Amino acid sequence: MQWSKVIALVGGQGVSLGGGYVLLIAMNWTAIRLGGSSAVTALMLAATVPRAVMLVFGGAVADLLGPRFVLLRTTSARIAVLAAGAAVVATAQSLWPLMVIAVLDGVLFGLSSPSTGSIIPNLARRTHLARANSLYAMVLRVAPIVGSPVGAWLIAVGRLWQALLVTALTSAVWLACLVYVTRGLPRPARGRRDGGLLRHSADGLRLLAAHGRLRWMFVASLCLDMAFGWPIDVALPLLVSDRGWGVGAVGVIIASFSGGALCASAVGAALAHRIPVMVRLVVSGAGIGAGIAVMALMPSVTGLAVVAAGVGVMSGFNGPAIVTVYQQAAPASRMGAAMSTLSLASIGTGPVSIALFSSLSAGLGLRTTWLLCAVLALVAPAAVLLALRHPESVEAEAEDTDKVSDRGTERPTSEVAVEAARPEAAPRPASTPA
Repeated sequence: MQWSKVIALVGGQGVSLGGGYVLLIAMNWTAIRLGGSSAVTALMLAATVPRAVMLVFGGAVADLLGPRFVLLRTTSARIAVLAAGAAVVATAQSLWPLMVIAVLDGVLFGLSSPSTGSIIPNLARRTHLARANSLYAMVLRVAPIVGSPVGAWLIAVGRLWQALLVTALTSAVWLACLVYVTRGLPRPARGRRDGGLLRHSADGLRLLAAHGRLRWMFVASLCLDMAFGWPIDVALPLLVSDRGWGVGAVGVIIASFSGGALCASAVGAALAHRIPVMVRLVVSGAGIGAGIAVMALMPSVTGLAVVAAGVGVMSGFNGPAIVTVYQQAAPASRMGAAMSTLSLASIGTGPVSIALFSSLSAGLGLRTTWLLCAVLALVAPAAVLLALRHPESVEAEAEDTDKVSDRGTERPTSEVAVEAARPEAAPRPASTPA
């Protein structure tokens, strides 16, 4: 376990993500000043659509060129984009520079994200991979808590170009950490480059189609993200408004959820390898589904906040566990493609969840639709149980398939014995060329 590199990776990514939230708040608030809600919507689309599209290719690029090659170049390009953007917005008060920055930043993030996810398995042994992912999840929880207030403060006392420079500096810290962390990472074999980028961009989907553990873990992640999207982003503010609790209740409930998830991630960073995978995946998944259902029925802010904290705790164990099992099952040569597919399950489901369940709530009502989300969340632990019935890795599953195939064409014992007695049938040392 290369803990020094894991800590450098997680710390550098935390600083970079904190800068990302500084930029998010500063750009959104500036867009509101320039064009109102329609400008914010356009800005969010300019950032999220390229990000989702490039995630598909980001995994293939990581597998073809290696995570070090991708991360050093995309991070350097991001620093240049942010620095140039700061120079432009310092003199231009219009929306178009923000749109350009958002598009380029989304493209670079989508290209680099699978590479970041594929590094941790190279640094942490299988027995400690869950701890490393829990530590990473802990940083993901802290970044918005630190970055968002800083972004709001910079806009309140300064201007957007200052927020852009701060984000560029955090990216420079991330780049310095990457130079250290990725030194010595093996390069992909030349044979991986056969077929081109477009062909390899579908490797993640091919893995899902061919291998049961990956497929069912993807289903589990997809169901949980779909179940979370609408209740947190849309239903919670509506519920609070309907019950006359005041907008502050939304902040209390979300803070309770985030605090619970943060505590669970901290525990996981220390003890995840000692907690049975059934507890981290199946029990926590069932707890998330039950908790979402209970949240819809709570009659007070205090009760809802307590349940939200419990759901956060379960989520803090469940999320890193899903990532860990997915990484352990995926082949190292296609880790980037696997991680890009898993990332799409989270990034791509938010808008779908909001659109789907908002439409359903118009006919079914707020509470019934919320309970339907809880039912969807309960599909996740069932999918995990199906996933755990399959071999632990893609390689092991392929070996099992070969054995089944061999049994289907089994020859008489006497014929096998005769062939085994031939000199050319004797096994050769591994160093002997075929």
